[in-house]
Amino acid sequence: MGAPLKKHKSTLIRILNYIGVYRWLVWLSLLLAALTVATTLYAPILVGRAVDLILGPGKVDFAGLLAILRRIGLVVFITALAQWMMNHINNRITYHVVKDIRTRAFNHLEVLPLSYVDSHPYGDLISRIIADIDQFSEGLLMGFTQLFTGVLTILGTLGFMLVVNPLITAVVVVVTPLSLFVASYIAKKTYAMFRLQSQTRGELTSLVDEMVGSQKVVQAFGYEQEARQRFGEINKRLQACSLRAIFFSSITNPATRFVNSMVYASVGIAGAYAGIRGLLSVGQLSVFLSYANQYTKPFNEISGVVTELQNALSCAARVFELIDEPPIPAEAPDAVEMKKVDGSVGLENVSFSYNPATPLIEHLDLQVKPGQRVAIVGPTGCGKTTVINLLMRFYDVDKGVIRVSGCDIRRMSRRSLRENYGMVLQETWLKSGTIRENIAYGKPGATMEEIIEAAKKAHAHSFIRRMPQGYDTVISEDGGNLSQGQKQLLCIARVMLCLPPMLILDEATSSIDTRTEIRIQKAFASMMEGRTSFIVAHRLSTIREADVILVMKDGHIIEQGTHGALLDKGGFYADLYNSQFAN
Repeated sequence: MGAPLKKHKSTLIRILNYIGVYRWLVWLSLLLAALTVATTLYAPILVGRAVDLILGPGKVDFAGLLAILRRIGLVVFITALAQWMMNHINNRITYHVVKDIRTRAFNHLEVLPLSYVDSHPYGDLISRIIADIDQFSEGLLMGFTQLFTGVLTILGTLGFMLVVNPLITAVVVVVTPLSLFVASYIAKKTYAMFRLQSQTRGELTSLVDEMVGSQKVVQAFGYEQEARQRFGEINKRLQACSLRAIFFSSITNPATRFVNSMVYASVGIAGAYAGIRGLLSVGQLSVFLSYANQYTKPFNEISGVVTELQNALSCAARVFELIDEPPIPAEAPDAVEMKKVDGSVGLENVSFSYNPATPLIEHLDLQVKPGQRVAIVGPTGCGKTTVINLLMRFYDVDKGVIRVSGCDIRRMSRRSLRENYGMVLQETWLKSGTIRENIAYGKPGATMEEIIEAAKKAHAHSFIRRMPQGYDTVISEDGGNLSQGQKQLLCIARVMLCLPPMLILDEATSSIDTRTEIRIQKAFASMMEGRTSFIVAHRLSTIREADVILVMKDGHIIEQGTHGALLDKGGFYADLYNSQFAN
């Protein structure tokens, strides 16, 4: 229990630090809570005085009673106004804190290394930033709304009761610790269960995100039944842990209500005895019973708040875990801003693996001259895309060095390095927005004429014109209302617009028909003129014009040369090439 408790406390401290930014609002909320409690506790005194003014036939003091009723009306109005203002302030504090944490989490996600994003389900990351923070906000809001008022009500009630009768107050104080013990015991049990609930919810969100995003593949391969089974299994686990968490949390209120009823009964018995002995008036007894009820009520509310706070803390802990993940290593203090490069690229004794236990690229050497077209081929898993990831510095090499224009890319700022690359991948990425915005993603200030020219070069202009609003047609997330080939043409147009000095084409024409591909290849040939280009392709017929072809296998370059020279050699490349035409 030591480690979870320590983590629980550290999470609470971090939340308080976020709240501390709005300390003046917190103090104002506390002031209004104190005013609300004071007026709420003053009302029973006025009621008690009113009761004493109407005892016995013919002994009703109507003038005094009317004055008291006026005061009660004023007190109720002040209480309502103070409570409304307090709730408004509490909402502001809560949602400002939630905004700060969510912004921090999203901003941190932007600087996390790809190794973290690649190794965690997207749905779980979404669940942490959206669902977990929403759950946290509900618990925090309830804490602000009820916790302050509840604690102040308990303290204020004790103070008022001490003034009226210390002996009966002592009875209340003796019974109170039992209620605190019950609430504390159950709260400790619920934290671990709510944390498990948050983790399982994230797992379920991840599965749903995966299935929805791949719905066509799921249906094409008849995976619906397996998907339902996986969903049912996780959903069943979520049901089980949610029921356990809710069961234990729901015990809190009835348990504290039982203890509080004992407090109320004790006050009633002691007060009645004092009234019989003449130590209390009837009005004072009614005040005491009202206070006993008000004193016990916050314990019920606080027990509910504690349960919600357990859920909120478990959700906040998951968000803070994301925020605490080490970001991408910071840029070197003297990082070079390479605005223009000559296109020379060198890999010297480069070694890299995603998993240290499974070597991938070892001792890779490569020298690329400015303007050279380099094709990288090889069987699946040989390291082609990994080389691209290293060139773009999505991952840093384990050993060796990669140089661009003679400069170690670790000494360059990532932004300036990537601005000098244009990249078209097999997997297309489009955002929800207009076609024009998607083409201009890498060059937001591009004119309409430049965008149209880029689309024409990419042979996308004709199908864009046929869209309902042309370049202003809004496409859905990831271009769901476009064909795969159309999406790839837009990604090609995006690179055509920027025209950086170095290009990376990773299966860039894999989803395009042969006739359009021939046109695109001509556009690529024009675009690659004078630019260093890295071309990854499985269809070897598309790379015959490359200046040098690198043949990779198991992370090593086993052959290199021109298309003709490699075919004449009759080695691994020749076997790969001829296998395309085998029956």
